[in-house]
Amino acid sequence: MKYIRYRKEGTIYYGVLESETITRLDGNYIEGPVQKLSATDSLDEVEVLAPTEPGQLIAIGLNYALHAEEQGKPLPEEPMMFMLSPTAIIGHNAGITLPTEDHRIDYEAELAIVIGKEAKDVTIEEALSYVLGYTCGNDVSDRYLQKKDGQYTRAKSYPTFKPLGPVIETDLDPGNTEIKLTLNGEIKQDSSTSDLIHSVEELLVQVTKVMTLKPGDVLMTGTPSGVGPLSPEDELEIEIEGIGKLRNYVNK
Repeated sequence: MKYIRYRKEGTIYYGVLESETITRLDGNYIEGPVQKLSATDSLDEVEVLAPTEPGQLIAIGLNYALHAEEQGKPLPEEPMMFMLSPTAIIGHNAGITLPTEDHRIDYEAELAIVIGKEAKDVTIEEALSYVLGYTCGNDVSDRYLQKKDGQYTRAKSYPTFKPLGPVIETDLDPGNTEIKLTLNGEIKQDSSTSDLIHSVEELLVQVTKVMTLKPGDVLMTGTPSGVGPLSPEDELEIEIEGIGKLRNYVNK
């Protein structure tokens, strides 16, 4: 099932996307069970919003083997987790603003986990039962600030630096899913979650040892090899098998 959050004529709705048609729901799928209504909307007539508004946005660094290799870094023994500001989130077809053109600012295609129920100290066997679904994410990152600060929060938390969407897919194999990013029509990242160093289940176990995750929270799982810089007027498309395509552009 593909859950979608969208705006039409100034009102925000929650729905289920089937092909190009959205069936409205009677509530917010983050908050609990929902039912389909009779009302429908056409996808091309609505503004697609980020599918969740998380209280917590957690990211994992250096979690693909080939990405670690291209960075010349050893494989991390434990997940490298850090916090980002949810105020950086934007949705499908929204513009990314570069605060400065003097810094190298990179794209990073990522599989993002959306939490479905409160999770603390979960086991590997039950980890996926806490997941509502998965969406596409772009962990836009200022490399100059990342190196200067020695940590990642400022470099990755500017407004518009975290595109998410377009939907939450509830039926997905997170351990063997293709992930691809194209920049201005050219493929830059082309990999699979089978290259993850720490699996989705392992990430949930380790993160929930540290903090309690709430419904709607997002955990970004790391990026494959092929990261590179953004420039004004660039057009990006992140495609994850089973989820769909997240499209964004860089403002002039």
